[in-house]
Amino acid sequence: MKYFAVVITLVFVSIGTNVASVSKSTTSVSMKSHGAATFYVQGEILGAGIVDMMVDTGSGYSTINEHTLDILKKNGKARYKKDLVGILANGKKMRVAVYTLSAINIGKNCWLHNVDAAVFPGKTRQILGLSALSKTSPFTFSMDPPELQLSNCKNRL
Repeated sequence: MKYFAVVITLVFVSIGTNVASVSKSTTSVSMKSHGAATFYVQGEILGAGIVDMMVDTGSGYSTINEHTLDILKKNGKARYKKDLVGILANGKKMRVAVYTLSAINIGKNCWLHNVDAAVFPGKTRQILGLSALSKTSPFTFSMDPPELQLSNCKNRL
């Protein structure tokens, strides 16, 4: 079984090696601070609508909740991929299902297709993790000003 960790690690992060290419074709997405060094972006999950997503560069997977999954399944916008055992920030293990989402939009101009997301119980918050962010690499996470600089974005669905 594969393991992943969901931890909140928010620092300046730059993933990628060619910094010169970042400035040529990046999409800026403003983040909102919700205190305690947590940042959120507005996004859209195709088939579920507008959502606020907590940005978590320490999370291997983006996450959605069961409520969102139910909506996505009804709309044919999520397909089951696998189960895995996750290790949460508090050290506890949890078995979760991973679904591939048809598309998500980060901000308003960064559509990503076929994003894997772990499904958490109930109506927990949605997390924008590395399964989505890695599709935008090289990317930069900045706390001052709070924004993401994303590469490889499609501005249309």
